[in-house]
Amino acid sequence: MSTSPISDFHAFPDASGHFGRYGGRFVAETLIGPLQELAAAYDAARADPAFIAAYDKDLKHYVGRPSPIYHAERLSREVGGAQILLKREDLNHTGAHKINNTIGQALLASRMGKTRIIAETGAG
Repeated sequence: MSTSPISDFHAFPDASGHFGRYGGRFVAETLIGPLQELAAAYDAARADPAFIAAYDKDLKHYVGRPSPIYHAERLSREVGGAQILLKREDLNHTGAHKINNTIGQALLASRMGKTRIIAETGAG
């Protein structure tokens, strides 16, 4: 089997949700309509400067972004001079990176007139 490198990752997923020859969404048929509605709402929101401004405002004033980058000077010296920089996502409100996605989901749900959000956390 041979593989060819992908030169433009912005071309994926395609209109059917596929990543090249393989991959895509595998969901219950009853979720296809709602996911299409969500995708259309996301595309519209992403192109709306007011939505982006609201998202950026919430990230700045609620989450605390952009999160600071800390130069770990002693660690840099200890490892032989490589400059080690730490992005301090632990300083975000809630203490993790997950809030970044959550804010966007909440704003999009509100824009769509939805009153409930069900999302997985990735925490198991």
